[in-house]
Amino acid sequence: MVLTTSISYGDNLSLSAISGILIDGNSGRILYEKNSHEKMPMASTTKIMTALVAIENGKLEDKINIKKTGVGIEGSSIYLREGEIISLRDLLYGLMLRSGNDAAVSIADYVGRGVDNFIELMNKKAEEVGAVDTNFMNPHGLPNDNHYTTAYDLALITREALKHEEFKNIVKAKTWTAKRDENNYFYNKNQTLWEYEGGDGVKTGYTMRAGRCLVSSATRKGMQLIAVVLNAGDWFNDNYKLLNYGFEKYTPHIIYDKNQYITKVPVVNGKKEYVILVAENSLTYPLKEGEKSKVKISIDNPTILEAPIEKGKVLGSIQTYLDGQLIRKDNLVVKESIDKISFIDKIINIFKN
Repeated sequence: MVLTTSISYGDNLSLSAISGILIDGNSGRILYEKNSHEKMPMASTTKIMTALVAIENGKLEDKINIKKTGVGIEGSSIYLREGEIISLRDLLYGLMLRSGNDAAVSIADYVGRGVDNFIELMNKKAEEVGAVDTNFMNPHGLPNDNHYTTAYDLALITREALKHEEFKNIVKAKTWTAKRDENNYFYNKNQTLWEYEGGDGVKTGYTMRAGRCLVSSATRKGMQLIAVVLNAGDWFNDNYKLLNYGFEKYTPHIIYDKNQYITKVPVVNGKKEYVILVAENSLTYPLKEGEKSKVKISIDNPTILEAPIEKGKVLGSIQTYLDGQLIRKDNLVVKESIDKISFIDKIINIFKN
């Protein structure tokens, strides 16, 4: 579990956006923010959640028969035709590269077995990832008074989506050729991919009510950063400022690796005297200059154990603090099983001793 708190730094990046945030995609650490918890409309950045829910609940090779209700939707379109057969994969590329509102409705109707059911899945997923100030009313982001998010929530949703390899492949694609007879060439509207070194996503959005909204990601120095701006007059430059700030100010540090030895605990009545406890997960955390000395580790584990003990069993935790604030808590698990010693083995050991 990653624990983050909203931290405002003194650096003034002079963003044009009403709201914005920069986070580290791996750890979730907030690196910069501006009004990041203000509820606002988000236009087509909505489609990040649409794609996430579709990838988690659908099969990308499924063939979808386009219904009349998915044709001629207001705004951006990939020009779907009633009765057209198209794969969910191609619809997702049309959704994220060309921002097709018709693709959004068709995806929602198919994956959710109805658009309303799909919207319920969107809101459920938002709750699961901690996006508690978000409410979806549609899968495309066209204006609705009850359709809103925050820069912070949108960063959480994007971070979750980027855990899926297929989502990462879609949003970093500059172009895509769909398997259809016409309107099959999709060109990505997100200039981050073309203009920013290491740019690899994610989604643009615009309506008159929401203004210009942009979620950008970029990977450098072993870090993938996520920048979000809502209602930004200079949207791309705002995100480039945020990303530049993150890459200039922060460096990733390995705090511990998965399966790294952390401690050992004495064992009673076991074939081994000690059991080794290792970290269940790894922790790499972005730190500014001078912060490394402020990282402290605390371990909570049993003082003694009795065999048998199974490999992988959770037997404690490791807490990581930065300047006294808890940033991560992970499980400690048993590295290898230890069997209980038999009565005969006990007798043999007595004679050996």
